[in-house]
Amino acid sequence: MAIQVVHGATLMCTMSVGTVTTLVVPPVNRVNSGGVPAANIMDFKPIANIPPFPLCFAPANPTVIAATAAKLGVATPAACVPATTPWTPGSPTVVLGGVPALNNTCTCQCMFGGTITVINPGQVTELIA
Repeated sequence: MAIQVVHGATLMCTMSVGTVTTLVVPPVNRVNSGGVPAANIMDFKPIANIPPFPLCFAPANPTVIAATAAKLGVATPAACVPATTPWTPGSPTVVLGGVPALNNTCTCQCMFGGTITVINPGQVTELIA
């Protein structure tokens, strides 16, 4: 079984330079897991749910393109504001706010090329499918 993801979960992006960020889950679904708000697959919004990763090296990221151009073509990591899509696949059996709950096996795609994964779900007591 997978572990339910909650507010404060640690996230990592494949296009981030060795740094992590934490998931923000507002208490709008009124469901807690491990004493904190539980996430669903729609908790993917840049800045509101997924704060920026400090540095990105995705070649399609406009800030990376600008930084690389400023360095005369030398690939240069730059600030990240993720351009994310909903988490997939979501829990097949648990629904929060009318959509599948988020578990630690889900991933979130950034339109600049990275894949965001959960490296710590934020709690370890609630298991879901």
